[in-house]
Amino acid sequence: MAIRIKARSGESVDQMLRRFKKLCEKEGLTKDIKRRAYYEKPSERRRRAMRKSVKRNERPV
Repeated sequence: MAIRIKARSGESVDQMLRRFKKLCEKEGLTKDIKRRAYYEKPSERRRRAMRKSVKRNERPV
């Protein structure tokens, strides 16, 4: 899904860019782009998911 930003009245380009970056972060696009930059073998993907799961379960509540 494409992210669209409309300029608000009196809004500078810098402010618009900041809003766009926030929306991209919120949607997780930057993480996804970094993750897909290189091919990851399915075994490595499973290993990464398993490590993430273990780390999440070890976290104190």
